[in-house]
Amino acid sequence: MGGKKKLTLKQAERMQSRKDEEEKEKKKKEKGAAPSKERKAAGIIPPSPKNERIMGELKKMPVLTPFAVATRFNIRISAAKDFLEQLEEEGIVQLVSGSHNIKIYKPFD
Repeated sequence: MGGKKKLTLKQAERMQSRKDEEEKEKKKKEKGAAPSKERKAAGIIPPSPKNERIMGELKKMPVLTPFAVATRFNIRISAAKDFLEQLEEEGIVQLVSGSHNIKIYKPFD
């Protein structure tokens, strides 16, 4: 019950000085800001399983998850899931564990 209590003069003074400092920093950043990086959209097409370089990178990874493959090859997670399922059908990777949310694979040695 009741409500928010009124700030003391000292507290109000501190808050105002912090706001002023933050505004000054924002203005400095805006003036000297470098051009922002453009985000590159993740690809939809998964890499080819016949590519030796890609297969070499996959065999170096101890565990293959859709997220790890998607970040490594800059593809979407849905495409990485399909890619891993394709590799499992071809016998290149082995399903270790999985649920309806995530599947964990390991490469054959």
